[in-house]
Parts: sequence; structure tokens; C-alpha cells
Amino acid sequence: MFIQGKARRVGDNVNTDQMYPTRYTSIVEDSEMAKHCMEDYDPDLIKRMDPGDVLVAGVGFGCGSSREHAPKSVKAAGFSCVVAKGFSRIFYRNAINIGLPIVICTEAVDDCQELDELAIDFDKGILMNVTRNKTYEITPFPAFINDIMNCGGLINRIKRNLFS
Repeated sequence: MFIQGKARRVGDNVNTDQMYPTRYTSIVEDSEMAKHCMEDYDPDLIKRMDPGDVLVAGVGFGCGSSREHAPKSVKAAGFSCVVAKGFSRIFYRNAINIGLPIVICTEAVDDCQELDELAIDFDKGILMNVTRNKTYEITPFPAFINDIMNCGGLINRIKRNLFS
């Protein structure tokens, strides 16, 4: 899997309620969820982003409640990946389950500025900051997680395995 996009920076400890406010949890359509992504963190972030941009965060990304609405809204908004210094464990697993690629790479986050062009080769375990001409090693996904990602999420993987 290969992803390329512009960096959109957020800070440390962005919680799931900032990503996707509780008042919208009754919304289930991706297109509607996308409109409210990051609304309580930065209401204009979605207006500035382009499909395929990479969300770049500090430590504790996804802390807070365990609803999968948060990673689902990030994916629905068009972010291709989240690169962070660290994730809450429940957000990390929810992101995998819905097929949102995530990367932990402290050095890349430290070096990255808003709108830097990032390229991530998950198969080779490389994250490149094209703008700054820097390359970082990342831990490739294990085979079963890679399969979940390639299917677009856990439910799609289960459907594939049941009906193939």
C-alpha cells in the first residue's frame, strides 16, 4: 500500500470528542460524518484539506471515548492516513477495523510542517517527507492487518472470506 498527500497538523491529545462531537453520533452516513470531522478541534480544518491529505498528530491521538465514529469520520473526510507520535489503543484498533491507515513515527512528526508532502510505503516500511527530503523507517503492518487494510476494513475482510 502506498499513500501520498499533504500534511495537516494537529496537536497532542486530540480526543475523540474533538474529532467527532457526541452531538452527531446519530449520523451514520459517511458524507454527513465527514462534515463534522475535527469540528470541535478546528472547525475550518475540513474546509482547508484536500482528499488524500495526511493527518499528522502528536501524542495521545484518539484519547477519550471508545466510539468508532472518530476514526470513521477521519476516513470519511478524506484523510488517507494518520501519522502520530502515539495513539490511544482503542482508537488505534478502531482505525484498523475501519481500514484507516495509521503510523507511529515520532521523528517524522517532529520534522513535519503543515502542507509538507508526505509519501508512505507501507510494504517497504518507509515514510518520506518529500518537501524536506527526509526518510524515516516505520514498522510495517503484520500480514493480517495489512490484509484488513487492503480490504478496506475488518467487515469487508470478513465478507470477502465468507463469500470467496
